[in-house]
Formats: sequence, structure tokens, C-alpha cells
Amino acid sequence: MLFKWKMTKGKALSLTGVVAFLVVGGLTVALATPIAPTPRKSNNKGPDSCSPVIIAHRGASGYVPEHTLGAYALAITMGADYVEPDLVITKDGHLISRHDNVLGLTTDVASHPEFADRHRTQTVDGTEISGWFTEDFTLAEIKTLRAVERIPDIRPGNARMDASFQVATFQEIIDLVKGMQKSQRRTIGIYPEIKHSSHFKNIGLPMEELVVNTFHRNGYFDSRAPVYIQSFEVNNLKELKKLTNLRLLQLFESDPSLQPADQALLNTGLTYGNMSTPEGLAEVAKYAAAVGPDKSSIIPRNEDNTLGEPTSFVEDAHAVGLKVHPYTFRAENTYLPKEFQSDNPAKSASGDLMGEIRKFIDAGIDGLFSDQPDIAVRLRGPCV
Repeated sequence: MLFKWKMTKGKALSLTGVVAFLVVGGLTVALATPIAPTPRKSNNKGPDSCSPVIIAHRGASGYVPEHTLGAYALAITMGADYVEPDLVITKDGHLISRHDNVLGLTTDVASHPEFADRHRTQTVDGTEISGWFTEDFTLAEIKTLRAVERIPDIRPGNARMDASFQVATFQEIIDLVKGMQKSQRRTIGIYPEIKHSSHFKNIGLPMEELVVNTFHRNGYFDSRAPVYIQSFEVNNLKELKKLTNLRLLQLFESDPSLQPADQALLNTGLTYGNMSTPEGLAEVAKYAAAVGPDKSSIIPRNEDNTLGEPTSFVEDAHAVGLKVHPYTFRAENTYLPKEFQSDNPAKSASGDLMGEIRKFIDAGIDGLFSDQPDIAVRLRGPCV
């Protein structure tokens, strides 16, 4: 369903209650069921059965604060094929779902006086950042924090659910997915992104083997499993290729002149622009099954913020056997091309996301990341 009502406090609380029910129900089923290998064959529709594949970006983050069990549960009920958790790591080596290792952006850590002395400044991927960092907290300490909305000015309805959810672990997300796919009677995919790989590796907290071991322990083993592992870096994906047969996706930044963080550290000179050429994509295809470009790499914006003409990116990627899953499709006017914006001047106002998605489907994409997965599901229609 498409949520179009004006979010009052009462309605926000009602949605919170519904989402909480979905989370508890999904986890109860999962925890009551012994872990077993994911079936190799099933009569149920799998997440790759439909086109385009719909990936719930940070969960249904257009409706519920991102990277919470509530956001993932809602995305699943909306029909998303995959849920996408970003993964960072704690001081004691637990994988948790946050977009950044900076906790102040999406949790209430600043309101915890007991953690005031953890605030510090460090360099992450070449950028100096001040804040509270996941690598300075144990999982037990992380669990005392509550999630808050990242962009409350654009998503005030989400902000009314601040403090409703804990920070989720990777295992909790897997448990939720396994539980809900029983009630949904379909296979639901998991699509994690390893964040700040080189940074964490350089401080003695590498994540790659931990991610792989977690998947394998939960019955996800090979390229037939409903899994993609993604990264903006290059060498960690090549490392993962040696560790697992699970599918990998190479992410691309919107600015082609930028370098992947690991390549910048190694002074290789390799840029996302180099990687986007036919020759560069052929190299990516040696270790990845798919690519995740910023959508502007497929259809760039004109100077007046309207959509321009499609590039050859999709055709070039398909020529070397790569699937193309661009990011990120969002319904708010702030993010939409001019011709799909509504007349409402409010930052939180939504426009015609379906219209934008149609253009990219026409350009040949195989899947897409969206904060409002229900809209993409409605556009795609039933999957048979």
C-alpha cells in the first residue's frame, strides 16, 4: 500500500504499533525455528523472480527511521524483494546496522551523559569527523541507545517515531527476515553493504570474514542464495570473492572523479570514472555479479534539474554480464527531477516517484534501491 496521509502524532503512533507487532511476530517465528540451510529450490517466488528487483533502501526508510527492525518489517510487508542493511562494527566485534559509524546522526547518543567522554575527532575515509563512533562502544552499550530519524525536516512523520526502536544487529535482521518469509510465504533477500571497510580493517576490526561467516552460519552459501554483499571499495570485494560464492555488487559514487577509499589509501589512481568505462566494467565483472551506480550515471540531470538522455552505462554493464541496480529512488520533491515534483513547496511533500522509476525501467535497469519500496512494487505490479 502507498502511505499518502498526513502523518499526525496519533497516526505515527498507530504505525509504530503496527510495525512493532510485525517485528515481534517475525522474530518470534524465527527464534522458535532451528536454523537450517536456505533451500536450494523452492516453489515459492524468490526475490530475483521479478524485474525490476526492488531493494528496500535501509528498509522502508521513507516511512520509519532507517535501519531499524521496524523499517525492515514494513518493507517486507510492502512487497520488497530485498532489505538492505548497512553494516558497521562495535568495539567488541558485533555487526550492527547503521549507515555510518558516527552514532550522533541516527541515535540519541548525545542525550546520554554517561557517554559524553566518548565524543572525539578522527579521520574516516580521508574525512575528518567529530562525534561518537561505533568502534568505541560495546554492543551492550549500543543497545542502550535508541534510533532517531536522520532527516527530520524532510521526514517529520518518521521523527515522531524517534526512540521507538533499538539499534539492530545483523543477526537480528536475518532472524526477522527468516521469520517473516514464513508468514509472507515467499523468500526475502538480504542485501548488506559493508561500510568503511578499510577504516575498520586498519583499526583491527575487519568485517568481511565476519559477514561471510554470519551468512554461512545462517544457511546462505552460494550464488543461488537470496543475497548480495555490496561495497564502495574494491579490494574487500575481491577478498570476499575468495571467501564465499555469495553474489557481490560493486557500488559507484556519483562523482566519477572520486576514488574508492581503499584505492585512495593505496594511491592506485583508480577512479569510479575509470571503473565505469566498458573496460573498467569488464574488470569489475571478474569479481562482482552486479553494479550499483548512482542513478545519475544512467540518466544524468540537465542544468534545469530535468532528466537528460540515458548513457551507455546499462548497455555496457550488460555486455559483460553485470546486473544494474541503481540508487536511490525517493519520493520527496527534494530528490526528484523537476518534471516529477509536485507543486507543494513543503520539504516533506512527495511528487511522482513512479514517473521517475518508469524512465529508468525504460533505460534497462535490472533492479533499484528505494526508500519507498511500496511505490516501486505498485508500479511493477504482481510478480508471477
